[in-house]
Amino acid sequence: MNIFKLAWQYIKQNRSTAILGVLLAAFGSAILCILMLTSKQLENQLDQNSRGIDLVVGAKGSPTQLILSSIYHVDNPTGNIRYAEAQRLQANPFVRLAVPLALGDNFNGHRIIGTDSTFLQIYNMSLRDGQLFENDFEAVIGADVAAQQGLKIGDRFVGAHGLSDEGHVHGEHPYVITGILERSGRLTDRLILTTISSVWAVHGMDGDDQGSADDDENSEEADEDAVFAHGHSGAQASVNKPDEPDSSTSVDGEDEEEEVVYVKNIMGDVAGNMELEITAMLIQYSNPAAIGQLPRMINQSTAMQAASPALESARLFSLLGVGIDSLELLAYVIMFMAAFSVFISLYNSFKNRKYDLAIMRTLGASRGKLFGIVIAEGIIITLVGAIVGLVLGHLAMYYIGAQAGNAGSLISAFQFEPEEAWLLLVGVVIGFLAAIIPALKAYNTSISQTLSETD
Repeated sequence: MNIFKLAWQYIKQNRSTAILGVLLAAFGSAILCILMLTSKQLENQLDQNSRGIDLVVGAKGSPTQLILSSIYHVDNPTGNIRYAEAQRLQANPFVRLAVPLALGDNFNGHRIIGTDSTFLQIYNMSLRDGQLFENDFEAVIGADVAAQQGLKIGDRFVGAHGLSDEGHVHGEHPYVITGILERSGRLTDRLILTTISSVWAVHGMDGDDQGSADDDENSEEADEDAVFAHGHSGAQASVNKPDEPDSSTSVDGEDEEEEVVYVKNIMGDVAGNMELEITAMLIQYSNPAAIGQLPRMINQSTAMQAASPALESARLFSLLGVGIDSLELLAYVIMFMAAFSVFISLYNSFKNRKYDLAIMRTLGASRGKLFGIVIAEGIIITLVGAIVGLVLGHLAMYYIGAQAGNAGSLISAFQFEPEEAWLLLVGVVIGFLAAIIPALKAYNTSISQTLSETD
């Protein structure tokens, strides 16, 4: 019988103490696994999703919140900015590329973003199938959206107001899917892209003055619906016509035509009095001199704020690092307790089986074999604990991601990192160190003395 089989038999004889050692090692490994996955994947996601974006411009408020909402899509926006002011910024010589973003709706948790073709350019993305949206209420979806929702080109869906699934459903404005993005491994896989004017129309604003309205034969219907659409502020536009007869009672088409003209006039007044707004702009610098000048100019001379993704991401990760370091210390304390538990277990079991070891020596077992059996016991207990801990760690990450909603999309629970192999090595080392003293005791066992004491 080999060393590991003998060690396993001894472990089965001391189940209670072995289980305690396994549980302690598992808890310590699980915490270390969670921390490793969180820090590694968060760092990768923060870097990947902000790559190519030098500056984010949005409403004044928390710069970290602006970055989280506009790049990582895990927080609410700080507010809206005037589209006209944002357009003036696009013409600045320090700006190479400016990508407008209009947020406000979602589909089953996937954010619907009003933008244009520059969004694909700044993220260096391409279409897997279909074509980019050209008209209002056409949409391009990310690869994860297509896979998780079972959508394909030509399918229709409707968005819900706000950034949660419980918002008011805009059933009067369905989107049709015209394209699916190539998988990129970034948060863009979970987004839905459409025109900015689609977002305006859904929320009661008309983009005709900006040159982005729908020019098809159904535009009159879209304008009429837009008057009654629910806006971000919670106000609802309405048409008051006390002297107008009900169109359903007209006997010819003249009254109906007059009503359409009236609605269009009202729509023109609404568009004229309503400032068109977007949520944010993603900026790419045209030259290095913009790093020091453009953010200061925006923050001091406009009603907008500029936030650097690199600086805010580093600040965010440094804040998270404090908590990660504290939990990492706790994990090492638990691993030390696991090692101490294994040591006590093996030391006590050695006292109870000295006679067995002496008999094994008389039957021809070498000192080295006795040493190896005890070492194998310690390694098996802590290694099993480390393996159980890795499984628990990934399951915990899955649960955390499910509870975190959009924030959970930054972390993949079942993505295995190469560094996790070190946790198994740590389990082996801890088991070896915990068993070394009891193993030396077994190695130095005196056959004659042990048998005489038993007699």
